[in-house]
Amino acid sequence: MTPSIFTILLGGELTVTDRVREAIVGSRFIAADSGMRHAHPLGVVPELWVGDFDSAPAALLKAWPQVERQPYAAAKNETDGEIATAEAIARGASRLVLAGALGGERGDHALQHLLHGLSLAERGLDVLLTSGSEEATPLMAGRPLRLDLPRGSLFSVIGFSDLEGLTIGNARYPLDRFSLRFGSSRTISNVAEGSVRVSLDQGRAMVLARPYDMTGA
Repeated sequence: MTPSIFTILLGGELTVTDRVREAIVGSRFIAADSGMRHAHPLGVVPELWVGDFDSAPAALLKAWPQVERQPYAAAKNETDGEIATAEAIARGASRLVLAGALGGERGDHALQHLLHGLSLAERGLDVLLTSGSEEATPLMAGRPLRLDLPRGSLFSVIGFSDLEGLTIGNARYPLDRFSLRFGSSRTISNVAEGSVRVSLDQGRAMVLARPYDMTGA
């Protein structure tokens, strides 16, 4: 069955690259507050715009009068991004692209997006977080990844727990069923030799890739 793809426009940095455009092919779109500013560069019109609109400037609000808005009070229990992803799931999403999830002025939001991405993956959703220059993909136990990365580009595996049975293939620094303690920097700044294969027996992690960064080549 064809996956139902939703792209959530978030308030972090987003460079519109060929990889971003490829990731959103066939997608529906929901914007979270100031994430609406990414709609014009992407050439898309979201079907819904959610948030408390505290970070969306007046000019942005005026530019998109035709998009349905779902306003929330500033004092709420969830971020605008979490509300937007919940709306996408309610509308049938099976794959989520969180565009603008990384970087930006709010480190707390970027970290929360990573944690939220992991929680979504634990619920069985296919998730990609991207800023255009950097991509993050959840790595869950028993669910191997194959990442189509340019040869010579950088990637890292960040453990959010102790990791058991970590295997990394087609990389400059391969691992075979490795045990990685939580907080270890052992798997930072690896170099892709082409499509990278990553798998895990126990634990949870994120694979952060920089597909346009060839400083490790």
